[in-house]
Amino acid sequence: MLEWFRDRYLDLLGSIYIYNEHRGYTALDRVLEAVRARSPDDHQFIARIEKHRADERKHYLMFRHWYEKQGRMPLYVDRTCGHIDRFIEIIFRTTIDKMDTQAVIDDDRQFEKLCRVISLTEKRGLKQVETLLNHPLVKHDPGLIKIFNVVERDEPDHWAPYDDWLRANGKREPKWWERMIDTFIHSELLFLKLPFLFLNFGMRRRDHWADAGEPEGLRAAA
Repeated sequence: MLEWFRDRYLDLLGSIYIYNEHRGYTALDRVLEAVRARSPDDHQFIARIEKHRADERKHYLMFRHWYEKQGRMPLYVDRTCGHIDRFIEIIFRTTIDKMDTQAVIDDDRQFEKLCRVISLTEKRGLKQVETLLNHPLVKHDPGLIKIFNVVERDEPDHWAPYDDWLRANGKREPKWWERMIDTFIHSELLFLKLPFLFLNFGMRRRDHWADAGEPEGLRAAA
């Protein structure tokens, strides 16, 4: 019984993470599009976001290899389990896929909101990884521990470019209500969605990898 419980928990955890890592690097392609249009000469800022994108892609591949070694596909989860998805939907009142990139390019207020959302999401990610590295069920799986150690090492570089841009341009830090939204999204997943998914024995598995249809240029570092 304990073995089944542990396998189910880790399977669901891996499925949520691989979704979020894939969503992370594909969403960053939209961010890069905006930054290259807004600030084409800010090579350092662009390079730091490119590194962020490359790290998210690397993390996705690590989770993919973890599943490939098991000989199975991740469970199918959608944007309701995506932290950045939920944050964008609440703050911008639209999905990531429907975001108006041109509006973000044209309006500093939109871009600074986006920077705060990304920064808060990445900081939340580090807190969660630190918790998982001490989780008894996760400790049972050396492969996952190795992945989370890499994520923990990479994570601080991910929010720094956006915080630095906000400071350099005299923009404010996140306010209490933005931090509350971040906490709400995390709690919603942890205490509502995760238990529901855990007990949903009818969940299907993905029938293809999330990056299978991506052009080679998108799958490689942007």
